Amino acid sequence: MSTNQITSVDRSVPLIESDIAAEKLISGASATRLWNAYSDSTEQFNVGQWSSEACKLNVNYTENELCILVEGTATIENQDGEMWTFYQGDAFVIPAGFVGTWESVTPVRKIYAAFEVA
Repeated sequence: MSTNQITSVDRSVPLIESDIAAEKLISGASATRLWNAYSDSTEQFNVGQWSSEACKLNVNYTENELCILVEGTATIENQDGEMWTFYQGDAFVIPAGFVGTWESVTPVRKIYAAFEVA
């Protein structure tokens, strides 16, 4: 992909459907959908959209991720029991090294921008 072109972060790119790994899924639906709109030449920086039905899963972030909820409600809890709840229109950052749970309380769709340190 050329680095001098503007990329729309929509769902016109190919859809990737997958299931949350059984060892990560705590409850709910395992199906997720991913539309990766942009990856830089190093594949360390990725931008797109992700969605799931209501579910709860264990997470261990190796990347820094900016999330903007386009639809739904999500609750994130760290290992110490601190919780954050986000709603449609909210934007937040999950830092690399975060370990805890992600719960899609309702069906969720987010725009993400993730950077993975080499």
